[in-house]
Amino acid sequence: MTEQSVLTTKKTIRKILFGAPRSPHDKHIFHKLSLIAFFAWIGLGADGLSSSCYGPEEAYLALDGHHSLGIFVALASTITIIILSASYTQIIELFPHGGGGYLVASKLLSPSLGMISGCALLVDYVLTITISVASGADALFSFFPPAWTAHKFEIALAAIVLLTLLNLRGVKESIIPLVPVFLAFLISHVFFIIYAIVQHAPSVPQLVTHTQTDLRQLQGQMGIFGIVVLILKAYSMGAGTFTGIEAVSNGIPVLREPRVETAKRTMRYMGFSLAFTVLGLMIGYLLFNVQHVPGKTLNAVLFETVTVGWSPRTAEITVWITLISEAALLLMAAQTGFLDGPRVLASMALDRWFPTRFGMLSDRFVTGNGILLMGLAATAMMFVTGGAVKKLVVLYSINVFITFVLSQLGMVRYWLRERSRIRDWFRRLAINGTALIMTSFILVAVVVLKFHDGGYITLIVTGGLVALAFVIHRHYEHTRQLLTRLDELVRAAEMPGGKPIVGGATNGNVPPCDSHAKTAILLVNGFNGLGLHTVLNIFRLFGSTFRNFVFVEVGLVDAGVFKGSEEIEHLKLKVGTDLERYVRFMNRHGYYAEGMSAIGTDVAEEIGNLAPKILDRFPQSVLFGGQLVFPHETTLTRLLHNYTIFSLQRRFYHRGVPLVILPIRV
Repeated sequence: MTEQSVLTTKKTIRKILFGAPRSPHDKHIFHKLSLIAFFAWIGLGADGLSSSCYGPEEAYLALDGHHSLGIFVALASTITIIILSASYTQIIELFPHGGGGYLVASKLLSPSLGMISGCALLVDYVLTITISVASGADALFSFFPPAWTAHKFEIALAAIVLLTLLNLRGVKESIIPLVPVFLAFLISHVFFIIYAIVQHAPSVPQLVTHTQTDLRQLQGQMGIFGIVVLILKAYSMGAGTFTGIEAVSNGIPVLREPRVETAKRTMRYMGFSLAFTVLGLMIGYLLFNVQHVPGKTLNAVLFETVTVGWSPRTAEITVWITLISEAALLLMAAQTGFLDGPRVLASMALDRWFPTRFGMLSDRFVTGNGILLMGLAATAMMFVTGGAVKKLVVLYSINVFITFVLSQLGMVRYWLRERSRIRDWFRRLAINGTALIMTSFILVAVVVLKFHDGGYITLIVTGGLVALAFVIHRHYEHTRQLLTRLDELVRAAEMPGGKPIVGGATNGNVPPCDSHAKTAILLVNGFNGLGLHTVLNIFRLFGSTFRNFVFVEVGLVDAGVFKGSEEIEHLKLKVGTDLERYVRFMNRHGYYAEGMSAIGTDVAEEIGNLAPKILDRFPQSVLFGGQLVFPHETTLTRLLHNYTIFSLQRRFYHRGVPLVILPIRV
């Protein structure tokens, strides 16, 4: 097969798996990719709403048989959801371009605390994917014959692979399959909750009397303090109920304009649906005096109890539809981890806490490297735990509260600092302050209660990730300091006059373009010391051999740029300005020069498309590119720095085009 046919085959396979490439020049691209509030509620709210399948159950069972106290836990959980939703609405208003835990803590506390918050979120999202898929597989296989259970682990792994592929295709493509599952869950649970409450409405006074009697008995047995401790313990054990609330503030960049209004509407949808479901299920447990049945969830017991008296066939079909929708939603709740995890990773990569390649976008405008990493990490976690939900539950829900606490602390600090400028600062402070107290209590309680059962593993993994981030950031910072000496070249290049370059016209006249003269094509990345160092190296090594200079720059559309059409236009303007500065520099020294640019997500691909046009016009051309060379080459330097120039060199060598790599020692 020829090289061209191999490339064509690869593109065809890629198109089938991931879809056709998208263009950053499409003025409607953001409208096409963004989510309205309803779809955002499904994609970002699946994790939060699915927590009602296990959060209320954990809280109810933690009461150790004193189920009459469940109404207090239910009310406390509902109030917490309302307050957290309100607090994150304020975060959305303050950070309209995306206010996840990483950004909030970084801006309002410190970059280091922001990094810790981001690392905690990354581990949490990996666990979200793993536990969602594992629990969903458990729920689905509970409907199948016991002999099928042997294949549950393989199906769970296949689900992670499928979700990874869907997310690599794009945000909307990964959410559309969720719509029928989400609606089935919502409709069936609203129906059961309303039916259960209406059916037992006459017995509500009796429930209140029974609760009062139990309280008097418990007061005699354990005292007021003991009752409060038991309620708080159950409240803390149900902390999984609150996971996912932060997802909307993390996912603002994928929402439809006006993003703040869309995000706030999505937040209201999520908060109300979660509060209604959690409170309704807990009241249902109490009204029907639901007891734990081995092999069944409390929700399954409740739904079966509610349908007693129906025709057997109708009851069976209704319960099955409801439980299957629960199982499917649990499986699909992993979507939140795939949506927000790579986005957090990209933000941290742009700030040099992680390799910069995680901030790059694919031609489908998704953070492909981050999605793959989340999928691989979730797969590894599945292998380590064997897909056992009991093990994963212990590891889960600790990290999200680290982020909750740091985000709320940052907001409290902000309102106190800005109280002289903001009229209703006290109301806003009260919301975030209350959320801070609640989340701090839950964090401490969950760590203490789960620590010896395996919760320490989560803290160790998160601590290791934090240490790795510090090492990576220190390397990037050290490299930046080493490169500061090249900044002198930029200042010198912008100064009028100066010593002429070898072979240049001393009178400053620019010669006409001679397309058949020797031409140097320089691959640059901004007007900086690296690019100027490469220019001077060409003269040092080749003297006045080259008469024409063509500067080629690709504006990289990464996660930091892909936020709106304005950012794309700013990128185009910056690239054009950079190239003009190179052209003026060469013109001042008597050389013909011009600039060529492109905008895209893949530097190598865009240069590969530009180069043939330049080579046709300037047949006597040699391509040049600079590459950083460190005093000690290590695995870390190879992982953290861009080696695109070597892949370009291989590509052009196959075409018979010379590409010279000039070393830049640091």
